[in-house]
Amino acid sequence: MAEYQTIRSVGAGARAAQIDAGLRAHMNKVYGLMSVGMLLTGGVSWAVGTTDLLNFLRTPEGGMTILGWVVMFAPLAMVFAFGAAINRLSQAAAQLFFYTFAAVMGLSIAWIFKAFTGVSIAQTFLVTAIAFAGLSLWGYTTKKDLSGMGTFLMMGLIGLIVASIVNLFLGSGAVAFAISVIGLLIFAGLTAYDTQNIKNTYIQHAQYGDEEWLGKSAIMGALSLYMNFINIFMFLLQFLGNRE
Repeated sequence: MAEYQTIRSVGAGARAAQIDAGLRAHMNKVYGLMSVGMLLTGGVSWAVGTTDLLNFLRTPEGGMTILGWVVMFAPLAMVFAFGAAINRLSQAAAQLFFYTFAAVMGLSIAWIFKAFTGVSIAQTFLVTAIAFAGLSLWGYTTKKDLSGMGTFLMMGLIGLIVASIVNLFLGSGAVAFAISVIGLLIFAGLTAYDTQNIKNTYIQHAQYGDEEWLGKSAIMGALSLYMNFINIFMFLLQFLGNRE
């Protein structure tokens, strides 16, 4: 009996070690995909925002062209399409979709290089990276169950999207300020929540050994964290950015 217990303990320990190693590899893949997406977004944004290509998206007066409006709403439409199609896509196709989304996002925020100084954009990016790293690390290491935050944060996110769309037509500075403050808090919370959710989802499904599913799960996780980072950066830029 004692020998059986010993064998079972050794087996359980080996399995736990295997899951831990797999989890580290999974999280590295998530952050790696996110980082490539960020580089792609930054490259496209800079290439368009610092050249005459921006004229296809913005008028000389600062308004948006028809193409500019399409590009602005394209990332939101792509997120919903990705969520609906992920189960039908191969892992390679899902990854290509993510990179395409990152490039389109770069187009949609290219205007910041016209509106803000390059130094303030770089400083805001650094602040965002530090804040994001801290929030994600806390979400990964905390023993507190953050699942209860999910519904609250998603409801807040939906309200934020609606308010942002409405304010595109209202143009209220006070509403824009409130959206930036609330949005910053929502995406800070989502960063910690999503990180813990990515971790827990892997642990729950690793035992089934479905590499294709886990690969697509890593891409979805990268997309979630990528969107959190971009939104935190954009909201912080409203407070920290120096306008041209």
